[in-house]
Amino acid sequence: QVQLVESGGGLVQAGGSLRLSCAASGRTFSGYTMGWFRQAPGKEREFVAVITWSGGLTYYADSVKGRFTISRDSAKNLVYLQMNILKIEDTAVYYCACSQSWGSRVPREYDYWGQGTQVTVSS
Repeated sequence: QVQLVESGGGLVQAGGSLRLSCAASGRTFSGYTMGWFRQAPGKEREFVAVITWSGGLTYYADSVKGRFTISRDSAKNLVYLQMNILKIEDTAVYYCACSQSWGSRVPREYDYWGQGTQVTVSS
């Protein structure tokens, strides 16, 4: 049974930084793609960043490119999202997910999801 558990969310002022972590368990993840998505109130869930477990290829949404960095620690089965220069519009619940579709940026192609962690950016 795959489990994804996010942590690291919180309240931060605009311009600040947070690092989210996702602990993955239940299988070996080689061949999978790990993603971070977010959902703000009244909005659809959107792609933020993904990384292929094997090879470590990364893709970012244009809105976070240059500010966010996704990475993984294969030995510890952890996926990170380092978020810098946070903006008020980054406020959302952030979800970790994994997919067998290589490099996918589409939420419906993700099979497993964590419970989410709230990120709130204040002015």
